[in-house]
Amino acid sequence: MAWPDRRQQAAGIAIPLIAIFGAFITSGLLIQVAGYDALRALTALFNGAFGNAYSLAETGIRSCPLLLSGLAVMLAFRCGFWNIGVEGQFLIGALMTAWTAPFFIGWTPYLAWPMILFSGVFAGALWGAVAGILKVNRQVQEVISTIMLNFIAIQMVSFAVHGPLMEEAGQFPQTDPVTASLRLTRWFPPTRLHSGILVALIIGILVYILLFRTVIGYRIRAVGMNAVAARAAGIPVSKTIIMTMCLSGGVAGLAGAIELTGVTYRLYDQFGGGYGYTGIAVALLGRLHPGGVVLSAILFGVLETGANAMQREANVSAVLVYVIQALILLFVLVGTAVSRYWVKRKI
Repeated sequence: MAWPDRRQQAAGIAIPLIAIFGAFITSGLLIQVAGYDALRALTALFNGAFGNAYSLAETGIRSCPLLLSGLAVMLAFRCGFWNIGVEGQFLIGALMTAWTAPFFIGWTPYLAWPMILFSGVFAGALWGAVAGILKVNRQVQEVISTIMLNFIAIQMVSFAVHGPLMEEAGQFPQTDPVTASLRLTRWFPPTRLHSGILVALIIGILVYILLFRTVIGYRIRAVGMNAVAARAAGIPVSKTIIMTMCLSGGVAGLAGAIELTGVTYRLYDQFGGGYGYTGIAVALLGRLHPGGVVLSAILFGVLETGANAMQREANVSAVLVYVIQALILLFVLVGTAVSRYWVKRKI
């Protein structure tokens, strides 16, 4: 059985690379057919992401919430739990951060920052636990429960910024900005690169250690592979699912907290821009592995950062980036199905 395993590992590396290459080739053909210069458009996209120090910083900023969202999705999927609710957990984390931040005004920043970020982690973990408890105790299908929790989170944010957390001026549905002393440290001014990126990378390392170097991680992976066999082996499946959803929601909540304290400084309607949903694509392209998720998040960050430059310099709509993301995911899914069929034929 070692031989097909090696083939599966090789396919796991090759498929994302082929998917990325195929998506860019297909997108280039679509641009050319539409009457635009494909080479100019794709060159503008990459220049917009890597052209100078500011572009590199913006790529890092966009990659940070994508990385944490992808890790949150990956944790849940590894446990066999289809967590489509990372967007809601992201928003709840940001909402809790916006509410608690004023309480830490006057604190030493190095004490205030961990407390503020932890508030986002705590809120996201609770929001994720709700879906886990519904799954375990009431057999509620997680796709339905997490999507519904997303809508609840969206409306809670909307209520907060139109009501109790609305700015003192009362002009716009948004919160007052986070006090300067409570904002995450910025590196290399005048770029917006902030210390939350380092936090996200550390979380990625910790998630890898958790999954592949601890008993808890073994249980998570065992439940995800076969919950019936895991239960027969003495693994507490229900507790593992709830715990995993707490971890997944906590990572997503941290993403919201970092985005609020490191980038936007305010909470408002439509906060986040769909990072939680894009995190699903990031996790799948990363093959549900922390290292792959890091690389996938950087790629998606490049696409989102370069989109505006592509539109500005080549007159190609920035919406094309979403087409590229969809094509990458489509190529990954097709490639996975083909590789599995091929490996089974060789067994």
